[in-house]
Amino acid sequence: MNVLALIDGEHYPDVVRVAFVAMPHEVLGAVLVGGTEKLRGGEDYGVPLFETLEEGIEATGAEAIVDLSDEPVLDPRGRFQLASRSLAAGLSYLGADFRFDPVRFEPFELPSLAVIGTGKRVGKTAVAGHVARLLARDRDVVVVAMGRGGPREPIVAEPEPALEDLLELSRSGVHAASDYLEDAAMARVTTVGARRCGGGLAGAPFFSNLPQAARLAASLAPDLVLFEGSGAAFPPVATGGRILVAGAAQDPETITGFFGAYRLLLSDLVILTGCEEPLIDPRELESLKGAIDRVRRGLPVVETIFRPNPVGSIKGRRVAFFSTAPDGIHARLREHLGREHGAEVVLVSGNLGRRQELRADLASVEARSAEVYLVELKAAAIDVVAETAAEREVELVLCDNEVRPLRGEHDLDQLVAALADRIAGGVPA
Repeated sequence: MNVLALIDGEHYPDVVRVAFVAMPHEVLGAVLVGGTEKLRGGEDYGVPLFETLEEGIEATGAEAIVDLSDEPVLDPRGRFQLASRSLAAGLSYLGADFRFDPVRFEPFELPSLAVIGTGKRVGKTAVAGHVARLLARDRDVVVVAMGRGGPREPIVAEPEPALEDLLELSRSGVHAASDYLEDAAMARVTTVGARRCGGGLAGAPFFSNLPQAARLAASLAPDLVLFEGSGAAFPPVATGGRILVAGAAQDPETITGFFGAYRLLLSDLVILTGCEEPLIDPRELESLKGAIDRVRRGLPVVETIFRPNPVGSIKGRRVAFFSTAPDGIHARLREHLGREHGAEVVLVSGNLGRRQELRADLASVEARSAEVYLVELKAAAIDVVAETAAEREVELVLCDNEVRPLRGEHDLDQLVAALADRIAGGVPA
């Protein structure tokens, strides 16, 4: 390959020149990333030297980056930042005992937008549902969602599937709370379900049938296709734009370090979820936003919270609420359901993703006293909670997670609408 080399002044120039000749690649140029110990001035490396990685990439047209630096000039954090910038430029990043490749995105012919995440349980599906509902006001929108419990073959789900249909799917051995079904139920648009297994550090799935799902979605001829990622894995198709969803309470290094930086560099908008105490201190939130800006200057960041939004009435009813929400905000969710939806909440459980604890919650006196089970369509919502509701003849109501932007310099819906308009018009990012 034709490569751009990263070098430092802790190596004698002659050592570097010999390494250039020894490697099985053609070195077109180099970037001196730091270090002065072994530099006397006026060093000749036999190739052009560039000030920055981006300058070197543009000038040489390199196919990959080869890292010939080392500690103390580049520590692991610095290397991941350079690797993220390399991958964002579409180039592999190679070193003595590592190789990182950018996610390979298959071409897609229709206007499209991706919602990706920095991990599991950051609210990606709730955001995707919000975006789909917003854009479906004046467009025909199809959502394509891949998940770790998605279907063997891509499948079309019609809007608002009935609870009986979800129970039937579950009883047949299918994961009836997969993201594509949640999207169909909550966003109320046609969805296509796909699956994936495994995920690389940069976000490539080890296996996915999402490309086939993309072709199925295209055959429906919508105005726009919204691709939803899974965990920290990308939908492996080329989209016109990307929205990154990150949990404000995550380790900041997950969002701005490692290959979180790669995700930031490929995104047009960041939505931070869970931006409230006790999940995150306001000072930590400001620090996180500053770190994001240092990775990608000017990238819009919108702070949000989630609130439960039942799809049916629970007014005046004794309600047991089953969710994936962290313990720290259960009291706030209980108060919200009482104040805004008129429910008497007898139980709040955050154990939908933990079946043993969930069954213990369902066995409690509080759950047995409830008239309604209110449940997010996630994890064990159907095979455990809905089945228990059916056995006990308790009414079950599905619950959406409403995305509520906090006051700030950016308007979420305006940003999303503008991004979709740009994509539809074919305007480059």
